[in-house]
Amino acid sequence: MRSTDDDRSCILVLNFDGRGLLAECLPSVLDAAARAPMPCEVTVVDNSSTDDSVPFLRDRFPGVAVVSEPNAGLASFNRVLAGRDEDVVLLLNNDVKLDPGAVGPLVAAVRNDPDALFAAPRCWTFDGSTYEGMRTRVRMRFGLVQGLCRVPGFEREVDRPGLTASAGPVLAVDRRKFLELGGYDPLYFPGRIEDLDLGFRAWMAGWRGVYVPESVAYHRGFGSFEPAFGKEGCDRLALRNTLLFSWKNLSGPRLLGHLGWLAVRALVAAGTGKVAFLRALGGALARLDGALASRRAASVGRRGRLARQEAFFREFRW
Repeated sequence: MRSTDDDRSCILVLNFDGRGLLAECLPSVLDAAARAPMPCEVTVVDNSSTDDSVPFLRDRFPGVAVVSEPNAGLASFNRVLAGRDEDVVLLLNNDVKLDPGAVGPLVAAVRNDPDALFAAPRCWTFDGSTYEGMRTRVRMRFGLVQGLCRVPGFEREVDRPGLTASAGPVLAVDRRKFLELGGYDPLYFPGRIEDLDLGFRAWMAGWRGVYVPESVAYHRGFGSFEPAFGKEGCDRLALRNTLLFSWKNLSGPRLLGHLGWLAVRALVAAGTGKVAFLRALGGALARLDGALASRRAASVGRRGRLARQEAFFREFRW
């Protein structure tokens, strides 16, 4: 039995120059939406594509709404969600396929947990052979924050529901909480690490992300990023944004440790000619003012925050 209209949801698919990915992935998304236990529409959020994504959608999928936005990466979701009225919305990258029964468990997980900001599915590679996530664990190694799903022993956790530190390519969000938190931070544009930033900020606000293995998705991985930036460019963005994450969010001994290791890394990179690290550091320094402004807005360093920060790293340690 389908739910009433006031119980509806929707799926937003973010796209930039992804005509081929939409052709491959969108049919499964539409099928999952049609099979959802509540009315669930699908809308593509197009980030000013320069290919023929929009004409292709109008021709091949005329029933799919298209919202055009300036290219702000994942932060494009912020404005679109502000104009929606569903309580729970699924946010997808354009390189994601959904299992036919994927929608219902994610929506229910968010609605049934008053502390949940988001819910993440069990995610596989397109061929279903390799677990990709979304039960994310976190650690700091040599001064850098690292988030990963395939940590040692992850095989024991694949089928177990629980908490997750972040979810990247596919998640369901409580729309009101997401907007109250400020959504995705454009500081990290064009992308990488902004999902971990969202999960950390949710935790610091007293909310959390939940892992729902009953819901299944499939992700190509770097479907849009690698063609645009190459592998080295993707790695450089991840490192740049990891630095920004630390400068924006961390406090106490953890921040001091990061800064100490950063000085060592910079000296070693300069002495050995590791240009990639120096370029990432330079890119992060160019956005330092934005990171510090976000830090002040979040009142990093206020009483009780350090204990909450350390609880995050204990909860998701690996």
